Amino acid sequence: MADYLPDDAPSIEAVDVMQEEFDEPVPNAKVMVQDVTIAEALDYKEQLEAIDGISSVTWLDDVMDLTVPLEMADQEMLSSYYQDDAALISITIEEEQEVAVTNEIYDLIGDENALTGEAVTTAVSQQMAGDESMYAALLLVPIIIIILILSTNSWIEPVFFLTAIGVSILINLGTNIFLGEVSFITQSVAPILQLAVSLDYAIFLLHSFSDYRKKVDDPTTAMKLAMKRSFPAIIASASTTFFGFMALTFMEFGIGSDLGLNLVKGILLSFISVIVFLPALTLMFYKWIDKTKHRQFIPDFKGVGKRVIKLRVPSLILVLLLIVPAFLAQSNTTFIYGAGEHPENTRAGQDAVATEEIFGKETPMVLLVPAEDRGTEEELVRELETLDNVSSVMSYINVAGAAIPPEYLDETVTDQFYSEHYARITIFAETETEGEAAFSLIEEVKETADSYYDDAHLLGESVTLYDMREIVQKDNTFVNVMTVVTVALVLLLTFRSLSIPVVLLITIQASVWINLAIPYFTDAPLVYIGYLLISTIQLAATVDYGILFTENYYKLRQEMSALDAIKKTIDEKLFAIFVSASILSSVGFILWITSTNPVVSSIGLLLGRGALLAFIMVVFVLPALLVIFDKVIEKTTWKANFFKGK
Repeated sequence: MADYLPDDAPSIEAVDVMQEEFDEPVPNAKVMVQDVTIAEALDYKEQLEAIDGISSVTWLDDVMDLTVPLEMADQEMLSSYYQDDAALISITIEEEQEVAVTNEIYDLIGDENALTGEAVTTAVSQQMAGDESMYAALLLVPIIIIILILSTNSWIEPVFFLTAIGVSILINLGTNIFLGEVSFITQSVAPILQLAVSLDYAIFLLHSFSDYRKKVDDPTTAMKLAMKRSFPAIIASASTTFFGFMALTFMEFGIGSDLGLNLVKGILLSFISVIVFLPALTLMFYKWIDKTKHRQFIPDFKGVGKRVIKLRVPSLILVLLLIVPAFLAQSNTTFIYGAGEHPENTRAGQDAVATEEIFGKETPMVLLVPAEDRGTEEELVRELETLDNVSSVMSYINVAGAAIPPEYLDETVTDQFYSEHYARITIFAETETEGEAAFSLIEEVKETADSYYDDAHLLGESVTLYDMREIVQKDNTFVNVMTVVTVALVLLLTFRSLSIPVVLLITIQASVWINLAIPYFTDAPLVYIGYLLISTIQLAATVDYGILFTENYYKLRQEMSALDAIKKTIDEKLFAIFVSASILSSVGFILWITSTNPVVSSIGLLLGRGALLAFIMVVFVLPALLVIFDKVIEKTTWKANFFKGK
């Protein structure tokens, strides 16, 4: 995730400085071996050094003389490396070697020992991206086929839907080669989201084709009429989703651009596939649709509109009571800015718990300061050691001593602390990698270092997450405003109305706020990337339900009264909206169930719940708003031509 921070982020600049100045990188993983003597731990260290892809290994012998009895050593420093017959060895795994190296380490240490750290998270994520996406697809496709079979009158029609969208997904995945690389989150989420969001286009077209087949004998004529009839709904649906996802590409935090670009490509390719490929495929094989007809499994929703519209006042009152608390709650949720913790039923999760039980929480940060005056450096180190939540500080000052000039010692000792221009100080914090305690400590360390030096750089996983928080919070406001504005413009052009976009956006945005408020009321921390993406994705994807509903209502309103038009629209469109929402919701919940990655799982849960909430809002609240504001809509819509009778 750190790769997606902008180059001018302080933590990224700090990493660049350290890579230029020091040969030895910051450790990104830790190996804990239990029930070992000092000699056995050193043997493990040697074996780790021999593994290809591990660039450095650091343990107790690098910070103290092991010929001195352990009882005489600095016990605080000793406890960071060796306690209760367990050794904690720090290692650096090279980029793009994480999966191979972690597997080799697991073979070396067995099940009774542990491996933790950033590199492990990366390895797990890389393996998950391929395996779990396939697993999710294997679960999802049969569910979608069942939903489509229940919603159509032909056994073969669902195959046409999935073929048209499947072709566009494959092309989209193939064109990623021109991007060079994509995030594991994009690889896991984008293909499944593309399928769920754009399947509507195929459903709109083939349902319309099926209707016209009953009116005209020639299939080609029926398809032409179907394309003409469904095109406005498809283009409006695709446009809102397209521009909603386009907003993600303007995020300063690069993961938004990565996912947004893939989804924008996917929507465009799906649209072309449905408008160009699906009609051709259908006309070539329409006889198969005729031969595989089956009875309608789900009865028509006739008469439902009459009952639903009776609930318009309670529905509106309930939403009015919920909307303000939901808006306030969703902005006060506790957020996780990184990948989150590994589930405890995974090896990575169990290893993290086992290491913490013995060595406690220990998050390292590296501070680079000018190598000018060891007296100033000593003052800084002593002050850093007094800060709350700092367990220990490792520097030349407290390893070799300020009184011994570095020139008197071997380079293998001094090189890890001094470069030509900088001194390197490692701070060990007793905090989680993120959270208020961790972020407050980062601010304290920065303030302390700045009081001694004009040129200080801080880096580490916590510092990266701190920068991530600063950047994505700015992104959030910009992306949300841009999504709402672009979707509103599409709706404005589609309906040629000032009020209809407002009614639709209130309906869907309310479902977004309620969805994002649930973690606050359940006291569950929310992965911020999931929050940021879902506030865009849910609005862009589920506004389609409102478009389909409102477009039908608008046409009927020109022929009958507002109440009659609403009742008929609910009867006619409830099933289509239910099918679309059930597919999107299934996609979300399956991602949530199948993914062990907290970011992907969080996106899945929010998407699944969001689709259901949007469905409820469109069926119960949107009709109430359309009826209540009927006069306003008529006056603010160009050439409304609403029916004047009763």
